[in-house]
Amino acid sequence: MNQQPYDPLRLCIYATIALLGWLLGPVALVIFAGIGFAGYWRARRAGLTRSKCFLRDTRLVLTYLGVLTLAGLGGIVWWVL
Repeated sequence: MNQQPYDPLRLCIYATIALLGWLLGPVALVIFAGIGFAGYWRARRAGLTRSKCFLRDTRLVLTYLGVLTLAGLGGIVWWVL
């Protein structure tokens, strides 16, 4: 049986997200953090209390993503002004 070599697809995805972040700045931060927050909010309401995320506790993850969203919104206000 011939095994396929490891495909580092995640690294390509991370690079693409970084590019979008660089191009769109705080707008990208609000979009990605907002999507993440909404996803974790739904998962928590469905019963998820532990995540594979580094922070583990979904309350901490929600707090982190909420802070990032607020920081992005602050960046947009600063960017516009």
